[in-house]
Amino acid sequence: MKKLIYSILSLLLIFACSAPSDSSNEKAAEEVSAPIGEIEYSTDSTNMKGYIAYNQDDNSKRPGILVVHEWWGHNEYARERADMLAEMGYVALAVDMYGDGKIAEHPEDAGKFTQEVVSNIDEAKARFESAMNTLQAHPNVDPEKIGAIGYCFGGSVVLTMANAGFVLDAVAAFHAGLQLPIMPEEGAVKAKVLVCNGADDPFIPEQQITDFKAVMDAAGVDYNYISYPGAVHSFTSKYADEFAEKFNMPLAYQAEADSASWAEMTALFDSTF
Repeated sequence: MKKLIYSILSLLLIFACSAPSDSSNEKAAEEVSAPIGEIEYSTDSTNMKGYIAYNQDDNSKRPGILVVHEWWGHNEYARERADMLAEMGYVALAVDMYGDGKIAEHPEDAGKFTQEVVSNIDEAKARFESAMNTLQAHPNVDPEKIGAIGYCFGGSVVLTMANAGFVLDAVAAFHAGLQLPIMPEEGAVKAKVLVCNGADDPFIPEQQITDFKAVMDAAGVDYNYISYPGAVHSFTSKYADEFAEKFNMPLAYQAEADSASWAEMTALFDSTF
């Protein structure tokens, strides 16, 4: 079982995506709703159940931030992060990459859901684009100011989407895989990029880090890669210890790295927006 889980986790950290299409925001504008809480949006084939959070007492246009979940799915953790961003003055949309709000109860389910996304890249791209269009169409969002953050699977997603050509101003990836099939060409990535990983994450070997940095440097990407000593996979999630014990996985929450990485993200957004 442990070997299977490692294999699935290694697989999910490889996420591909092609360049986004030029579809309009009309459908998203029709579907977006002003209240805080659950929000539904869709592609031509998939209904998605996201969560939007913002300060309703502020009627100004604000930057919008997409939050992409871990491989467990769009769960309470992703929503908590959206709420934290809302408290900072952003409009945050916790994305549903699996569709229908599916949440994995076991690593085998998480691996299956992840594989469904990875094996249909066109649909994966459409799901991210639909979420982005929905966020941009929100009445309190400045559509020209969009960022994205992601955790684990979600971190790989937001990095790949930036590499693939989605117009994002800033991207922050936490404990994300780096072996991305879509790597940036020179001048292609416009976003400022932050990657916060655990220095002792068994799923991120040193060679991956070296190769990632070399490609980013060659492409002229404005990025910052930070490794946190003693931190392993899922170091930002207070649910990590529970999952580690339940499924015998190398996960652990580390408060210091969690706080430090969130501060780095805050500084990135402050300088960008």
